[in-house]
Amino acid sequence: MMQPFLIALQFLTRIPVRLEAVPDNKTIGYSVVCYPLVGLIVGVLLGGFAWLLSDAPPLVAAALLVTLWVFVTGGLHLDGLADSADAWAGGMGNRDKTLAIMKDPNCGPVGVTSIVLVLSLKLAALHALLSVDDWIAMMLAAALARALLPLLFLTTPYVREGGLGSVLAGNLPRRACFFSIVAVPLCMLLLPDIRYFALLPVALAVFLALRNQMMKRIGGTTGDTAGALVEIAETAAVLAAAVIMN
Repeated sequence: MMQPFLIALQFLTRIPVRLEAVPDNKTIGYSVVCYPLVGLIVGVLLGGFAWLLSDAPPLVAAALLVTLWVFVTGGLHLDGLADSADAWAGGMGNRDKTLAIMKDPNCGPVGVTSIVLVLSLKLAALHALLSVDDWIAMMLAAALARALLPLLFLTTPYVREGGLGSVLAGNLPRRACFFSIVAVPLCMLLLPDIRYFALLPVALAVFLALRNQMMKRIGGTTGDTAGALVEIAETAAVLAAAVIMN
């Protein structure tokens, strides 16, 4: 599983990864299994950075953490969020128009607004969490959000032909994906505070709501809507944690 893991790490983050050979489609499909693990790695990096900033003012530390969060992921999911927001606003309920706008590389005002809102909400939530020295919530948020990706690909048709997304969706190891999804809540049993389990229904509610919108509007998912799911799920999770843990 090392090659699929490296593919997942290379795709979902900007952590330097060197692949020895061009992977085949099956190996690329298996990389989806590693998405929750990559999310955990992102979360551990954030948690470690938060620990280093423990003596800094909480607002300053929160701003630096949001910056690191964007840097480590390369803004990949923010790009999907912006494209999806523009498409939903400009598509006027029309499937083909929505897909066409989503494919446009230009970012419109609704897309920019969505990025500003998400980053602002993350900043506020992290400030609240750091004020009570809670670093676990951001680690959970990153892992839970990426565990929703294999769940999305397992349960939702991929509607755009060609590209990496169609390769992923067409080569999913269904049983292995199921175990990778379940592994996240099982690992949460090791956490010291039962209140963290409240993040599970929050993440699931976001998944169900966004999947419902995807099915109604475009009949499935795309890489952009998957990225939007990650960003919104992360934001909802850290906001919920900020409320619960304070």
